[in-house]
Amino acid sequence: MEKPSLKRFSSNKTLMIQGCTSDAGKTVMVAGLCRLLRNKGLNVAPFKPQNMALNSAVTTDGGEIGRAQALQAIAAGVPARTDFNPVLLKPSSDTGSQVIIHGKAISDMQAQDYHDYKQVAMNAVIESFDRLTTQFSHVVVEGAGSPAEINLRAGDIANMGFAEEVDCPVIIIADIDRGGVFAHLVGTLDLLSKTEQRRVVGFIINKFRGDIALLNPGLEWLEERTGKPVLGVVPYLHNLFLDAEDAINIEQSHSENALSVVVPILPRISNHTDFDALRLHPNVNLKFVPVDSIDRSADLIVIPGSKNVISDLHALFDNGWQETLNRHLRYGGKVLGICGGYQMLGESIRDPLGIENAGISAQTVGFGLLNCKTELAPAKQLTNVSAVFDHAKFNSASVKGYEIHCGLTQIHDQSEALFTLTSTDKSGGKEGCVNQDGSVAGTYLHGLFDEPNACNAILNWAGLDQQNALNLDAIREQQLNRLADSLEHSLSKEFIEEFVIGL
Repeated sequence: MEKPSLKRFSSNKTLMIQGCTSDAGKTVMVAGLCRLLRNKGLNVAPFKPQNMALNSAVTTDGGEIGRAQALQAIAAGVPARTDFNPVLLKPSSDTGSQVIIHGKAISDMQAQDYHDYKQVAMNAVIESFDRLTTQFSHVVVEGAGSPAEINLRAGDIANMGFAEEVDCPVIIIADIDRGGVFAHLVGTLDLLSKTEQRRVVGFIINKFRGDIALLNPGLEWLEERTGKPVLGVVPYLHNLFLDAEDAINIEQSHSENALSVVVPILPRISNHTDFDALRLHPNVNLKFVPVDSIDRSADLIVIPGSKNVISDLHALFDNGWQETLNRHLRYGGKVLGICGGYQMLGESIRDPLGIENAGISAQTVGFGLLNCKTELAPAKQLTNVSAVFDHAKFNSASVKGYEIHCGLTQIHDQSEALFTLTSTDKSGGKEGCVNQDGSVAGTYLHGLFDEPNACNAILNWAGLDQQNALNLDAIREQQLNRLADSLEHSLSKEFIEEFVIGL
């Protein structure tokens, strides 16, 4: 088997990770490699040409990128910027998405319209990539889904279409925990064109459990069958915590004498990473429930963000959540709304320009639990925010978060504001809303639970006495270093030297 070399690729300091399937481990692998390179003192950038996700983050240059690329930026030790994810698609229906180019929403498109737009999108991708290669010594690229989706090959900008355009090497990763790993790898490679096959420099097998000796015959067969080396077998890392790209982890925590928190899974739920800190909290039982769930008993109900607020509000109404919230409050529970959830808790939501529904004007009543009204507007608010709680029930705790929304919400009484802003450009301004008896609150701030003091204040308001909020940033750092150490141990040294470090 001929040893592959980076010398034959024009972009030989760029490495692209593509997967046999969605959730094969591409995001985690790119994050781990970024941290590995950073720990070796190298200047590395993550890159994902096109991402489709409803979890997003605000960048330092005032744009919006996929949450996974923000995580990878943390792994690389660099501020998040829009060039790390030049094309972001945020699904608003089964066939349509909001298209975000270089951090800014430009249009809502149906699938066929976007297919026709791909060449324009590719120009944005290459523009960002060129900037990164002039500013960073190494770029680690994440593909999307699988490169072997035959129906998506024409005009591809997310996988091999990008790799061919910039002439970079590709590694294919497969998740052995799913089963069928050899079929996945051989089948994916076989469905690529001859030039694309030559671009693949090897395989990584992810999430292996057990005795590696039992896997070796399969690895030997795979290398003989394909002519491609297996560059590493990465072990299953139990309890690895990293921000999710899009899928919701519905595993529930079960701690005795814990505060119960329920979050409905809205049809277009967004930024559910808001609840990662609660999932890890030792005194919180976090439960994601379907909107048609019967069991909604909780100390705290949180209505999350949504990509289609009016539609998701109707889904809640249709499944009896108005009475659920009213009964919950009568029994002494607390209700919190974040972003779209905040809008839903108010008196009404107006969409006069049809922002959410292809130009069709809409208006609906909200749950009526907060004294505020919302009107959707085309200009999206994208900002990082710092603030302090402005209500006696929250002990003036400080908080940091970020806003990503199209709505403008007016509260009727400034004394009912939840926060006073301390951000330099907004110092003294008000944000959020609390009802008169302090049982319902709403805010646009994502990341509300990530700061330990803010998390403690909210959970104390909801009925938890213990002050045990975790430092999510510190946990994330520990997990990224754990991941990088695992990769350095499980990937071949020749691979790390030649394909990652470029020695």
